[in-house]
Amino acid sequence: MNKKLQKFVEPSMRLYLTFLIIFAVVTLFFDERLAAAEGIVILLLLVYYIVNSRRRRRELIEYIESVTYNMESAKTDTLMNFPLPMVVFKLDDHQVIWGNQVFFNICGRVSPSFEAYLTDLVPGFSGKWLLEGKNQYPGLLEIGGRKYQVHGNIIRSADDESVHNFMGVTYWLDVTEFDNIKQEYANSRPVVGIIVLDNYDELLKNASERKRIELRGELEDKIAQWSDGKQGLLRRYDRDRYLFIFEERHLQGIIDKKFELLDSVREVVSPSGIHATVSIGIGRDGSSFEENFHFASLGIEMALSRGGDQVVIKNRHTFEFFGGRGMEVETRTKVKSRVVANALSELISDASQTFVMGHRYADLDTIGAAVGICCIARKLGKTAKIVIDPEYNACNALVSKLVREKEYENAFISAQDAILMADSSSLLVVVDTNRPEQVEDQNLLMTCNRVVVIDHHRRAASYIQNAALTFHEPYASSVCELVTEILQELVDQADILRCEAEAILAGIVMDTKNFTIRTGERTFDAAAFLRRAGADTAQVKKLLQNDLEHTVARYKILQQTRLYRDSIAIAVSETPQDRVVTAQAADELLNISGVEVSIVLCPTEDGGVIISARSIGDINVQVLLEKLGGGGNRSAAGAQLKDISIRDAVNRLFAAIDNYLDE
Repeated sequence: MNKKLQKFVEPSMRLYLTFLIIFAVVTLFFDERLAAAEGIVILLLLVYYIVNSRRRRRELIEYIESVTYNMESAKTDTLMNFPLPMVVFKLDDHQVIWGNQVFFNICGRVSPSFEAYLTDLVPGFSGKWLLEGKNQYPGLLEIGGRKYQVHGNIIRSADDESVHNFMGVTYWLDVTEFDNIKQEYANSRPVVGIIVLDNYDELLKNASERKRIELRGELEDKIAQWSDGKQGLLRRYDRDRYLFIFEERHLQGIIDKKFELLDSVREVVSPSGIHATVSIGIGRDGSSFEENFHFASLGIEMALSRGGDQVVIKNRHTFEFFGGRGMEVETRTKVKSRVVANALSELISDASQTFVMGHRYADLDTIGAAVGICCIARKLGKTAKIVIDPEYNACNALVSKLVREKEYENAFISAQDAILMADSSSLLVVVDTNRPEQVEDQNLLMTCNRVVVIDHHRRAASYIQNAALTFHEPYASSVCELVTEILQELVDQADILRCEAEAILAGIVMDTKNFTIRTGERTFDAAAFLRRAGADTAQVKKLLQNDLEHTVARYKILQQTRLYRDSIAIAVSETPQDRVVTAQAADELLNISGVEVSIVLCPTEDGGVIISARSIGDINVQVLLEKLGGGGNRSAAGAQLKDISIRDAVNRLFAAIDNYLDE
C-alpha cells in the first residue's frame, strides 16, 4: 500500500491532472463558467498527454529496433571480418557449414565453399580432439607452408543432443615464425661427445715407433673424417680421448647412419692383428655445457662398463644404446684388482656386520662369489652373512654341502632377518648383478648405507648408483673369477677351505660351460689358484649334476626346437619348467652343428614367460634381449616378461631378432 501511495505522489502528469480535476470540481460550486473552462483545459491537456505518450512510445520502439538491428549486424560483421581464420563444421563427417574468407584464403580457395569437407581442405585434420573435451588441436597443422595452432569448441543443438548435430568451431592461429624460432633453438642446442679408443694400449703394444705414429695418424684420420661436415669442434685432450662438440641438428643424422665411426675404426689393424675399437659417450639435453659434459662422461663410463665398441647417449632421464655387438675389450692387469681388494678389506674391517646378496634365484656363480667374500671377512676377523631365499634358488646342493661346515652353520639368512640385523654401519656386498630390480631383496639394498658391487654382466640403463665401491668387469667369465682375483690379494691359499674353493670353481665352470665360452687367460689363472687351494674337480662336477626328472624335462624342451634365420635355434615349452632346466636347455642347443644362438622360452606359474639365451657367434644376446627388457652379457642373457602369453612372447622375440639382424 505504501508503495502504491509513493508511486502516486511522485511528480508526473497523472498527479497534475488529478489536482486540476479536484480544483475544477471545487470551482463548480462557486462559478459554473469557470469550472467549464477548467474542464475544457483539462480535457485538452489529457488529449495532448495521450497523443504525446503514444508518440514517445513509438519513438522508443523504433530506437530499440534500430539498436537491435545494429547489434545483429555487428555480430555478423564481426564473424565475417574476424582477423583469424575461422570455420564451423559438422563433427560427424567434417562438412564445412560456414567459414570466413580468411580461412578459405589460407586453404587456397578464392570464394567460400560451404559444401566442402574440412578433411579435404586440410589433409590430416580430425575433430576427435573436440569430442575428447580438448580445446586445442594436439600439434600443429601445416597449410601452404604455414603452421597453424588450432583452438576450438563444440556447439550443441538445444533440440537434438546426438553427435550428428554437434558442430565444431575452430580458430586457426598462424604460429609459423614462433615455431621456426623454437625449432632453431632446439636444433642449435649443444651436444657434447667423448670419444675413447678402447684398446689403445693393446693396439700399440710391441709396435715400432714409426708404426705407432702411422696407427695414431690412421685413427685420427678416421675420427676427423667422421666429424667432418658436422660444423663441430673436435679436440684431443688425452692420448686416447677426444672431445667433440656439435649442434643437436646433426645428431639424428649421425644416429641414422648408425655411428659409422664404429665400423670405420675397425679397419685400423695393428701389426699383431688387433682391430681398433672405439666407444662414444654423448651428453645432450643439459642446461649447460658442463652438464652435457657430465652426461657424456656417464655415457662413456656406461659404454666401457658394457664392454666398449658402442655408443651411449645420455640425457636428463635415460640412456640410449647403439652398437655393442663386438667382443669385450679385455685388458690384462692386476692393478685394479689390487686396488679393489685393499678398498674392500677396509670397508669390511670398518663395518659392524657384512651381508652378501646376489640376484634372485641365486645360482652357483652367485653363491660361489658370496663364499669368497665370507672367506675374506673371516681372514679379517669378521663374519659375513649370505642373504638367500632358502626355497627359491638354483644351488640347493651347494648350500646343503656348505651348511655342514662349522664356518657356515649359521651363514645363510633370509632377507627379512638381514633387514632386522642391519644398522647404519652395516656393509652390503652385491654380487653377480648390478641392477637394483634384480637383487634378492630391494628393501635390504635401500636399508644399507654402504654398498659394494662386484659383477661381470654388462651394465644396463638401470644400475646400482652411489656404491661405495664398484668392481665391474664385463669381459670376465664370471663373478667368481673376479672374487678369486681379490682373494689372491688378501688371503693365503691355506686360509681357503676346500669347500669354498670348490664352490668358487663351480661358479666359474658353470658360467664358462666347462671353459668353452668367455674364457680368457685370467679365467685359467683363477681356476689354477683354486685348484692349488684344494678344489676337487670331481666334487665340482657333482655340484653341476642334475637329477633324472630335470634331465628328462630338458630333453623334452629340446624336442620342440626349430631353426630361425638359419642359425638361431628356438625352443618353446608349453608348460612351466624350472629355471635351471630352461638355462641348461639353452646350453645344450649350442651343441647342435650350425647353431650359433640358442633361445628357450618357458611360461611361468604367474602368467609370464622366461627367456634364456646363449650365443657362440657374432650375435650379442644381451643387446638382443635388452629389447625385451632383459640383460646379461654377450654370450649368456635372460629376460622375464610379465602378463603375456607364450605365443605373444614368441612373436615379440621374432620381432626383436628381425630388428637386431636388419639394423
